[in-house]
Amino acid sequence: MDQQPSPAFDQAPEPTPERPAYRTIARIRSDFPSKFGVPRQSGLVPELLARVVFEPAFRSVDAVRGIDGFSHLWLLWEFDKSISSGRDWSPTVRPPRLGGHDRLGVFATRSPFRPNPIGLSSVRLVRVESDGDDAPALVVSGADLVDGTPLLDVKPYIPYDVHPEATSGFIGENPETWYAVDIPDELLARVPEGKREALLGVLAHDPRPRFMDDPGRVFGLPFAGLDVRFRIDATTVHVVDVQPLDPDAAAAWPGYR
Repeated sequence: MDQQPSPAFDQAPEPTPERPAYRTIARIRSDFPSKFGVPRQSGLVPELLARVVFEPAFRSVDAVRGIDGFSHLWLLWEFDKSISSGRDWSPTVRPPRLGGHDRLGVFATRSPFRPNPIGLSSVRLVRVESDGDDAPALVVSGADLVDGTPLLDVKPYIPYDVHPEATSGFIGENPETWYAVDIPDELLARVPEGKREALLGVLAHDPRPRFMDDPGRVFGLPFAGLDVRFRIDATTVHVVDVQPLDPDAAAAWPGYR
């Protein structure tokens, strides 16, 4: 991806032996060609499958030896789509969950516009693929990443990482609202069978931006090579059309028509 770094990155010191440059070790391969519709956090839609494909320099069976003993993994990744916007970081941001009106400190949120644009996701390891040109590759579920996102590291998730007493700040104890999904059989049949449960899960979590609460507007979700058109009322997501997605339009997808 050819991207221009923000001013904050232009001013960063040159890498030294004491401060090495970070390298992309892998890229995620998911069903989301753009940011619109990506779950708001990892694990919300466990039916979503993605692949961790290592870059050639790190594509080694020795590098993943023993990883199949862990059920879950941490993925550290780069908000590369935010870097390309050219926007510098700010000490405060407006979280969409608060309607985009109230400001909070950037370190009290998961905003992509940070001094270092690094994301962290917890995913379930489904299997290690040992065959194929890009083997070894990791198949994971519950990833909240755009296709092609650069990964900086993969680490085992262990039970000690859980903190049952943790509080949720402004997010609250029940951060997500579930919607019923109404999709005619003829439209569901246009979705590959292995992708249907994942699509229904994405739609049930309301993929719209928080501030776009308009029951009359038809939105478009680019997913798994499909253009899924839908609208949402107070309780239900109504799918109105499913068509093949124009790949040239997916990168600049606005999310609504």
